[in-house]
Amino acid sequence: MKNRFLYIGGLMALSVFSGCEKEFLERPPQDTLVDANFFKTNEQVLAATAPLYSVVWKDYVDKASWALGDLRAGTTYRAWGYRDDVLFNTTEVSTSNSEAYRTFWIVVGQANTLIQNINRYAGPQVTEDIKKHALAEARFMRATAYSYLVMNYGPIPIIENNLEKLSDPQVKRNTVESVWEFITRDYLYAAENLPANAVAPGRISKWSAEGMLARTYLTRAGVGGSINQEYLNKAKEYAERVITMSGHTLLPDYADLFRYPYDNNVESLFEQQWVFTTNYGYANTMVSQITYSNDIANGDGWGGDLSASWWQLSLYDGLFEDGFTNDERLKATYMLPGFHYPEITQTVRDANGKESEQELIFPAPAADAENSFANIKKYVVGKAKDLDGQAMSQRYPNDTYMLRLAEMYLIYADAVLGGSESTNDAKALEYVNVIRQRAGVPPLEGPLTWRDVFEERMKEFAMEGLAWYDLVRIHYFAPQRAYDIINSQDRGMFVVKPNRMPNPTSWTFAKTEWFEERTATANSGNFLLPIPAAESSQAPWLRDEPVPYEFGE
Repeated sequence: MKNRFLYIGGLMALSVFSGCEKEFLERPPQDTLVDANFFKTNEQVLAATAPLYSVVWKDYVDKASWALGDLRAGTTYRAWGYRDDVLFNTTEVSTSNSEAYRTFWIVVGQANTLIQNINRYAGPQVTEDIKKHALAEARFMRATAYSYLVMNYGPIPIIENNLEKLSDPQVKRNTVESVWEFITRDYLYAAENLPANAVAPGRISKWSAEGMLARTYLTRAGVGGSINQEYLNKAKEYAERVITMSGHTLLPDYADLFRYPYDNNVESLFEQQWVFTTNYGYANTMVSQITYSNDIANGDGWGGDLSASWWQLSLYDGLFEDGFTNDERLKATYMLPGFHYPEITQTVRDANGKESEQELIFPAPAADAENSFANIKKYVVGKAKDLDGQAMSQRYPNDTYMLRLAEMYLIYADAVLGGSESTNDAKALEYVNVIRQRAGVPPLEGPLTWRDVFEERMKEFAMEGLAWYDLVRIHYFAPQRAYDIINSQDRGMFVVKPNRMPNPTSWTFAKTEWFEERTATANSGNFLLPIPAAESSQAPWLRDEPVPYEFGE
């Protein structure tokens, strides 16, 4: 049965690659993760966990991460493709749905297989610290995959040993509360057993786990429909610990977070590790999908109809009212006509079709155009020559963030607010203003409202695949609020025109009159994703009522 592949995904073979600049990724297992002869030294055990930072996440990161995380959430829209996600009509056969579901179970399966093999086969030369470190990495990744599973699909099976499921004719779904408890326990183990300083650049640390605990407790606080103050307090505690004790700091310039080479910078707490290599599985292919044109790419660039949504643009201070904004996050995330990006080379053509190159100046639409796009800038890094030769079609080296320090500041504020409409808490306001100060916008004066924090998150993390999960978190305790946000968004076409080129000082925005599919409809019946058809058809027990999970103490 096909569904068994997803739950037994730890048996997937992983191949060797070369030319990798990330040292800890240089020695993955040479045949499979179930080779009992591999786990004999510290180096081999650490090498066995390396694929958990990249290849196992591949299908999700490539397209599903932004299709679900941003198109479905409304920060970004696509004019022609992925309309099921844009219109909040993701179905059992939607590509993004099947890719995400498959990826999450592969991560769970790989993590479980590693846990079993390390416990079973680690030789006497493997130190106890390294053994615990590898187990912590595997449990951290398993928890991360489970957090995506439960937030997208609700009750799901908790599986700790994939091999045992070979003889189990049915796997029971477990309650949402049980899944979140399982996730929390995994992250707690990781926080207790990972070092404060990563053993290699790009490896997770104790602070990565504590950051995930802050996110987890904030989300758990609303599970069940009422606010759990104990969990909010824990979210605040972990967020502040990471802010004040981790040694991580915000990068002064927001745009630098996404200018190559930015990998594993001082703000990053956890990122997926990609490398320029001929091995497709270990390279960043998402860049090919979101780059708007081959004029700034390497024989790819298929995101020409991807754009900030009208709703997302409306969040940037002053943009619609004054025609411009001081919010530096806009330019680092989306492109408006006339925006300059010196770090990216652009191919241009004169009236005779002769090509030349210049720094990227995002083009303006024709004078009579009725639609245009504010295309994606975040994670778009340019031609091979812009990356020291480290790129080719569908082979990019830049990492993708999973957790940044900036989120800790906003988690703290969200935890203070809880289910309240506003707060006068001075530290919560201070932390939000730290984020706004870096963005170049004036501080808020208070009281701080839930919408203030929500909109800061939308601007700070747009096109990082997080927006949808903010809506799921809100939906736990205030479902109508989540529906109202989605149903009030304008996700339709528009045209952006600069007041002059190539150095505009303002822009005008107008909706495309003939475009009708401007809004989505969210309700209790379509908020969660359906189990992909290929799985639900072969596993009817996935429709059974969930049961609590029996935790071994």
